[in-house]
Amino acid sequence: MAIFFRPLGWRVRAFTLGLGAMAAALLSAGCAQLAAPPYAADYEALDRLEATRPGMVAVAKVQPTDPNDRINALSLRRAKLLSPSGTFAQYLEDALMRDLGEISAYDPKAPTRIAARILVNELDLGVINGTGRMDVELVVTRANAQRLRKTYRGEIAFDSSYANIVAVPAGQAAYPRLVRALLRQVYADPQFIAAIAP
Repeated sequence: MAIFFRPLGWRVRAFTLGLGAMAAALLSAGCAQLAAPPYAADYEALDRLEATRPGMVAVAKVQPTDPNDRINALSLRRAKLLSPSGTFAQYLEDALMRDLGEISAYDPKAPTRIAARILVNELDLGVINGTGRMDVELVVTRANAQRLRKTYRGEIAFDSSYANIVAVPAGQAAYPRLVRALLRQVYADPQFIAAIAP
């Protein structure tokens, strides 16, 4: 069983407050471009996946790769949310590779391959409560034979506000949680576990 060190709560709060301060400064200057925070793994979900003893898996280029595709464009009212990876498809691809690497199940040359296409990628700041939704079609193949084709959905809710100075940084900070929620559904699915079994 792998042992991971998890961040302390005060560090997460300090990071969120820092994001809020930066977002507030940018918003006061007009239309802003903000970067989504880096992805952080759900280690409990990874521990459970690791316990199933998955085989080695490769990850194909997540679609759509076009940075101008609507999937790769997120607006938080007057602000534009950007992926630190270039596109949100690449953000998800990086998250998959990192997670599988954490449990020593990632090998770019493995015959078992995960391909993913993001179908829905949304953050809605609302007025009091914000929401996020990500739908991804995932295909697992082994030696060109399809083992799984399934659509997964991740959803989150977060505190928001009518005021942009509160709502925008809340939406910005929520994006990694949305990706974690999606991947948590994938890693817990018995069909996915069977598809990547050795």
